[in-house]
Amino acid sequence: MQIRELKIPDAYELTPKQHADDRGLFLEWYRFDRLEETIGHALDLRQANLSVSRKGVVRGIHFASIPRGQAKYVTAVSGAVLDYVIDIRVGSPTFGQWDSVLLDDVEHRSVYLAEGLGHAFVALTDNATVTYLVSDTFNPTREHGINPLDSDVALVFPLEAGVPLLSEKDTEGPSLMEAQSLGLLPTWAESRAFYESLNGSSIGKA
Repeated sequence: MQIRELKIPDAYELTPKQHADDRGLFLEWYRFDRLEETIGHALDLRQANLSVSRKGVVRGIHFASIPRGQAKYVTAVSGAVLDYVIDIRVGSPTFGQWDSVLLDDVEHRSVYLAEGLGHAFVALTDNATVTYLVSDTFNPTREHGINPLDSDVALVFPLEAGVPLLSEKDTEGPSLMEAQSLGLLPTWAESRAFYESLNGSSIGKA
């Protein structure tokens, strides 16, 4: 498995090695040990989600309050999506910036993003099926969103996706600056402190 850090700190692209023969294909799409070596602690898997989306559907920008936040390991098991990681940590050197990775059923890449980062994707095909391994269960009182069409974030959607299809909840979400003024966004300092606490817990278990 090849692991590449994105331009957003604490987010990674993971590309598995594929083994193909006349029977089909085999690959390891998740390795907790390789991920732990990279981020400094094991992913405390507490929930697994799956979504199926029509072409053009945009999901996000979503994030959860720290602590605990919600780290995510995202994979497209069928079809294709363009996956976005948005740095919403106030004070981060890349605050307000984003990076993207094509997730599809050809290369079988995954994206890991740490707690405190924003996440979104746009479906490039019909029936785009995405799985999420997450570090905490869903808690509606600590879940937040930012409008994915916010001009300050300025996500770029591929032409092949067509007209973006958004939920009412996402279109009614605040802008990045509004979310900051409302005190909804995590800070860089509290995010780093939380990651260090997780790394310390992992070391303590060794």
